[in-house]
Amino acid sequence: SRDSRETDEEELPPFYRYEDEKCVQHLFRVACGLDSMVVGETEILGQAKKAYETARASGAVGPWLHRLFQRAFRVAKQVRTHTDITRGSVSVGSVAVDLAQKIFGDLTGCKVLLLGAGETSERTARALVSRGVRDLRVSNRSGHRACELAGQIRGQAIPFDDWKEQCREIDILITSTSSQAPLLTPANLAPVLASRIDRPLFIIDIAVPRDVDPAVNNMGGVYLYDIDSLQSVAQQSLVMRRQQIASAEAIIAEHVADFREKIARELKRASHAMVADGSLRPSEL
Repeated sequence: SRDSRETDEEELPPFYRYEDEKCVQHLFRVACGLDSMVVGETEILGQAKKAYETARASGAVGPWLHRLFQRAFRVAKQVRTHTDITRGSVSVGSVAVDLAQKIFGDLTGCKVLLLGAGETSERTARALVSRGVRDLRVSNRSGHRACELAGQIRGQAIPFDDWKEQCREIDILITSTSSQAPLLTPANLAPVLASRIDRPLFIIDIAVPRDVDPAVNNMGGVYLYDIDSLQSVAQQSLVMRRQQIASAEAIIAEHVADFREKIARELKRASHAMVADGSLRPSEL
């Protein structure tokens, strides 16, 4: 077997070429998320399945390619089942949602306000929706952007001047504005908390610089997490996932060896059949 990297001399990006056993191993690793930037992510498996279905629909999948992809899907499932390669949240949004669930339990009835409409804020909102949140409100200096994002996540656009008043009703506040000074301080949050008897307020501050004064975290009933603390948790999960690579590699190696042996047996049977019908001489084996 051999593999090589070939690069066009012009402007084409580098690509990889694998043959024989290396090809099998590469597909298995990709399906398991070992070659992904975020180790263990499962999106690539969905992409592999889509590529397989597209090729099959166009008649480009022969018997062995079919077996190869089906084996890759089995390997990915086994690795996910028997290792912790997918365990733990590795993005700011998913970490934030995990923490919210620890605080509130069921998120179905939670009310969420997005203050600012950046990409990370949007991803966090989508993660919340995937966990059952239905009441989402968006407030942004640009009313147009607030309406746009609210429409995408089936939420409600709120005038920027009204966001503090909204804090009396919501359970989760996600901030990601471009303000150069804190928008939420102990002074302007105190009146809000006075109207929230026995109701915790979970604040996710993913703005740089911070939208929320760190002193807010010392106020009763407030759970404040900034982007640094969320990234720290995500990094810990990523380290844990990387520790599972060796176990995943061992499973992959077993399947690569088994697949190689099956190919060898099939080729041997085919060769003997060709000798029997006279289409191949024994000396050509």
